[in-house]
Amino acid sequence: MKELAGWPVSRRAWLAAPAALWQGEGRLEIGSGIPAGNIVVEGRAAGEIRVRQDLRDTEGDWFWWCFEVRGAGAETLRFRFTGSDVIGTRGPAMSADGGLTWRWLGRGCVEGKSFVYRFDPAVAAPRFAFAMPYTEADLRRFLRGRKGLRVEELCRTKKGRTAERLRFGANGGGARKVLLTARHHCCECMASYALEGLVEAALEDRWLRGHVQCAVIPFVDKDGVEDGDQGKNRRPRDHNRDYDGQSVHPTVRALREWAPEWGGGRLEFALDLHCPWIRGEHNEEIYFPGGEDQRIWAEMVKFGGILEQVERGGLPYSRANNMPFGTAWNTAANYAQGQSFARWAAGLRGVRAAGTIEIPYANCGSVDVTAESARALGHGLAEALREYLKG
Repeated sequence: MKELAGWPVSRRAWLAAPAALWQGEGRLEIGSGIPAGNIVVEGRAAGEIRVRQDLRDTEGDWFWWCFEVRGAGAETLRFRFTGSDVIGTRGPAMSADGGLTWRWLGRGCVEGKSFVYRFDPAVAAPRFAFAMPYTEADLRRFLRGRKGLRVEELCRTKKGRTAERLRFGANGGGARKVLLTARHHCCECMASYALEGLVEAALEDRWLRGHVQCAVIPFVDKDGVEDGDQGKNRRPRDHNRDYDGQSVHPTVRALREWAPEWGGGRLEFALDLHCPWIRGEHNEEIYFPGGEDQRIWAEMVKFGGILEQVERGGLPYSRANNMPFGTAWNTAANYAQGQSFARWAAGLRGVRAAGTIEIPYANCGSVDVTAESARALGHGLAEALREYLKG
């Protein structure tokens, strides 16, 4: 087992980012050469930039985009997306500090499939994105100086990056086990803020630290996170449909090999954090989609009932929003391409509850989803986890 003491492994690997793809006219530059970057510039005319998301190896359509602008001065520019409508319910996310912090610009700047932004010369390189990116750099900032937490290497990705595995909590043969994962679909960034909040709260919870060992895989699709891929419906196989047969993705293969041995029959709870579709019914609320195993589903409903009662930083959740198997998109046809993490985890020895939580990208009921509110949801998840396991 390789522990990444201080993360010295390979600075080049840690800091790897897509090659800069600056496309400009005059001194204006628009690029995707940043972590999570994704944009194709198709042209410019009369204050309007025509762009679209890069679908690369995505089957069908999806909506992730993220880019940086340099040299705009005090211009006012319209960014018009030439493909599908990929601007979310709170408008674009924007960062003025190199991706350290993000805010929603709101729908006031949106018209159809475009948004307008007036640049400030004091902000050298503003970034814009479909949602608020969360990459390796964010994880490193969060983990810096954290006590009681081990950072290990699950495996190396296809592109040579380290896929992290975090472990903390109780040791010894009697420890109960919990497995948490995120970013099977690399674009689903808001789930990472919730996971960060969950880990933060669990580290501070005396009961969880004393009775439970948690393992966390923060980026199942690590290459996709850093490269700015869509991830959903990836060819030749979606990461979250890679849990049967021979896994094609190294992280999934490594997790399938490691987790059962680590669990040792004491793995009781597994949760995979996701974000749903861009907008609309079911996609602007927190919910748990159910599996076919009714015993496992009953336990997830029980966990949801506890979550419903705890503080979640203002983000509303109701069990009435859950999606039992056989309803809406949650049918057998949705899993025809392969088994998901939740279904695989439900079959592991000792597991009481295993499932997925869907966390909206931007709008939860009438409440903004932000980095702060998603972290607060994570705190609520940790509290619910403690009460569920104690019950």
